[in-house]
Amino acid sequence: MKKTFKTLFFIGILFLIGIYGSNKLVEKAAADKIYDSTTKIPHNKVGLFLGTAKYVSNGQINLYYKYRIDAAVALFKAGKVKFILVSGDNSTKEYDEPSTIKEDLVSKGIPANKIYLDYAGFRTLDSVVRCKKIFGQNSITIISQQFHNERAIYIANNKDIHAIGFNAKDVSVHYGFKTQLREKLARVKMVIDLVIGKQPKFLGEKIEIK
Repeated sequence: MKKTFKTLFFIGILFLIGIYGSNKLVEKAAADKIYDSTTKIPHNKVGLFLGTAKYVSNGQINLYYKYRIDAAVALFKAGKVKFILVSGDNSTKEYDEPSTIKEDLVSKGIPANKIYLDYAGFRTLDSVVRCKKIFGQNSITIISQQFHNERAIYIANNKDIHAIGFNAKDVSVHYGFKTQLREKLARVKMVIDLVIGKQPKFLGEKIEIK
């Protein structure tokens, strides 16, 4: 029993170290590459919109989604990106994040021909890697909340992609509590995925953004 307790305690310590270390790595990598203002952020040809569901389980609008839409529109209208690549989950016929996001971006005044869709952005790693391998972009502006931008920038750094992040408005601490907990674990998993050379679920034919 005593030996089991020591083993569990040791595993717990390693787990906490992993969380702390991964978090510090991500924050340091993105420290000078994230922006809150459209006036200060450099121009990039393509903005990578990291998708999320439009609605939460109770049927209300997902604030993460709403604020990312607002951020993408602000960035485009400020002339800081020429195209928006929407990357999200389209794993079933009934669930299509990219098309829904495009509809809302168009309704906000972004021309449809300035929006490209990546239907295989199942995870952040997939979205970032496919942005380079499928859509041919080596320099991008990532559009999401700051915590998400930081992780995506870390992935980009490890894939030889020059990436900066434009921060969408964040949600309240109460609203985003579960998401922030998941983010701590997601950063650990991301580091492991990069170490073992995890690849996107799908690649496919290249699509030129022009």
